[in-house]
Amino acid sequence: VCLFSLTALTGCNAAEDNKTAVTKSAAAAPAAGTTKALAVVNGVTIPQEQFDVLKQDRAAQGQPINEQSSAALRDSLINAEILSQQAIKKGLDKDSAIQARLDLAKTQMLAQAYIADYVKSHPITEAAMKAEYDRVKGLMGTKEYEVRHILVDNEAEAKDIIAQLGKKAKFEDLAKKKSKDSSAANGGQLGWVAPGNLVKEFSEAMVQLKKGEYTKTPVHSKFGWHVIRVDEIRDLKLPPYDQIKDQLRGDMEQQAVKKLVTDLRASAKVE
Repeated sequence: VCLFSLTALTGCNAAEDNKTAVTKSAAAAPAAGTTKALAVVNGVTIPQEQFDVLKQDRAAQGQPINEQSSAALRDSLINAEILSQQAIKKGLDKDSAIQARLDLAKTQMLAQAYIADYVKSHPITEAAMKAEYDRVKGLMGTKEYEVRHILVDNEAEAKDIIAQLGKKAKFEDLAKKKSKDSSAANGGQLGWVAPGNLVKEFSEAMVQLKKGEYTKTPVHSKFGWHVIRVDEIRDLKLPPYDQIKDQLRGDMEQQAVKKLVTDLRASAKVE
C-alpha cells in the first residue's frame, strides 16, 4: 500500500469560501485546553499529536530523532499549515483532483491501519515459525547444485540441442545461441541452486544428474523445454533457525496478510 506524506496533508482544513478560509479553519479548531498544541498558525492549531505521529514514523524508518531533527519536523508542519491555508484561500481545496488524492490517501492509510492491527492481533507464534522452518528445510533437500540450462520453445529444439551435445558441441556456446532464458548471456549458468527453489520438473531432473552430466531427454516445465547440466554438487548448509527467524516471521506475516486480502475480496461485493 502506498504511503502518502503526513506532513503534506497536515492542516488541510476545508472552508466555505476563499475570503473566510482561515477564519473558518480557526473556528473549527479544538477549544483551548482540549488538545495540546504544537503551534498555532493564523489562529489554526497544529496538534502535538501530529508531531508525535511524524516522529514515530521517522523512528520506524530508522531515522535519528534528536533536538535538531525534531526542530526540523516542527518547522515542516508549520510550513505545511501555512501553505495549506494559502491553498484554501485560492480554492484549491475544492479542486476535484486534490479531493480525489485526499480521499485516496485516507483510504490507503486506513487500509494500512487495518493490516497493522490484524498483524498485531494475529501474531506468528514461535511454534509456527519453527514448523515452517522445518517444512522449508525438508523441501530444500541436503544438496545444492551448480547448474546450467538451455531453455527453448519446443521439444524438437531441445532434442536437437541434446544431439549437438552428443557430438561434442559446447554447452555454453549452445546456451548463448539457442536459449531464450536470461541466463543465455552467461552460457546458461544459474549458479548454485537448491531443489526446493526450482519448479518440480526441473529439480527432479537435476537431482538425478551426477557432476558433469546433462539431461539426455528434454525436460518440460511451464517455462518451456529445458536441457540441464550439473557442473558441481555440494552439501547444502542452511542458516540456523535463530539467524533467520525474523525474516521468517516477516515472510509468514506477508502470507497471512495476502490470505486475509484474498478472503475479504472473495466475500466483498465488487460491481
